Amino acid sequence: MHKGDKKYIFLFLFPTILLTGVFLYYPFLRSVYKSFFYWDGFLVSRFTGLENYIQLATDEVVRIATLNTLEIMCYAIIFQVGLGVVLAVLVDSVKFGTNFFRSAFFFPVAISATAIGLMFTLFYKYDGGMLNQLLEKFGYEKVLWITEESSLIAVAIPTIWQYVGFYFVILLTAISKIPDDFYEAAHLEGVTGIKKTFYITLPLIWSDIKTCIILAITGSLKVFELVYIITGGGPTHTSEVLGTYMYMKTFTSSAWGYGSTIAVFIVLLGVVLSFIANRLLKKEEITY
Repeated sequence: MHKGDKKYIFLFLFPTILLTGVFLYYPFLRSVYKSFFYWDGFLVSRFTGLENYIQLATDEVVRIATLNTLEIMCYAIIFQVGLGVVLAVLVDSVKFGTNFFRSAFFFPVAISATAIGLMFTLFYKYDGGMLNQLLEKFGYEKVLWITEESSLIAVAIPTIWQYVGFYFVILLTAISKIPDDFYEAAHLEGVTGIKKTFYITLPLIWSDIKTCIILAITGSLKVFELVYIITGGGPTHTSEVLGTYMYMKTFTSSAWGYGSTIAVFIVLLGVVLSFIANRLLKKEEITY
């Protein structure tokens, strides 16, 4: 590579570096700085040291929100990525209509999370909701769908449904890139059906599955709109996640310093969990 080429590389990378720095790294560093202050978001700003972090460690709602976030994360890994793998394998075996299935399964990803949240709110509504109308039509009593016991599941279902298609498209693309020679050789050896999936397909797309799992982990930490619209984190914080609690503390309670502390905690949690996942999922990748 010539020295002159490096100048052009930097020239093309500069807009991305600038935008990333201004809209990602600077706000995060600003949040780290403000997490050591009591700040009302406007005029009052007082250095408090580690007080916000001590409050974070003893805040019962933070503990509930963290556990709820981790639970949604488990659902995302098992169902979002798991269903994405299953659908990708099934659609890959279909000879016609692949583009239709690709578009149909990906469609929820293109819908605004706000619209999906409003739609499921209408589903769960006690009076006039779709689910209760169906129950009444078949002669059953109406059900209160949003309770302390069921609220987290109620927001987990649309969260999972929205992004199954995202992982499906990634994995279907990965499967389509596997050379036919592998399957032809396996067929000659008598490896067909489900064995072909476990011995050929899954090992060859393992790196893509691992990427999807990491994306599911980090994506779960950003869950906000669906929870905020469907339950608002209630009842009594039983469906609270870190994103909604951070929003409530920052914009409702005007505790911007403490909200910044929660934001820093979310980022650190994502880094730690991604690192752990990478170590646990570490496996020699098969190249072709």
